[in-house]
Amino acid sequence: MKSVTVLYFAAVRELAGTATEKLALPDHVQTVQDFMLYLAEQRPALKGALASVRIARNESFAELHERLEEGDALALIPPVQGG
Repeated sequence: MKSVTVLYFAAVRELAGTATEKLALPDHVQTVQDFMLYLAEQRPALKGALASVRIARNESFAELHERLEEGDALALIPPVQGG
């Protein structure tokens, strides 16, 4: 089991009800994509929003196939709107 820090921004923060949290991930959560699926199960309020969210892993945008490591910081960044 690895531990990660999850940072929620903007509308995703409102849905999660927190700005940050530590999560202990089960062994089957190995990649960013696995994390997204796991988070949707653990935080049902986020499920609909996750399709448009970008994930940054340790301050760099992440690809879905990237493997997670102990202590990673995962930021959930919704699309920017405005004009």
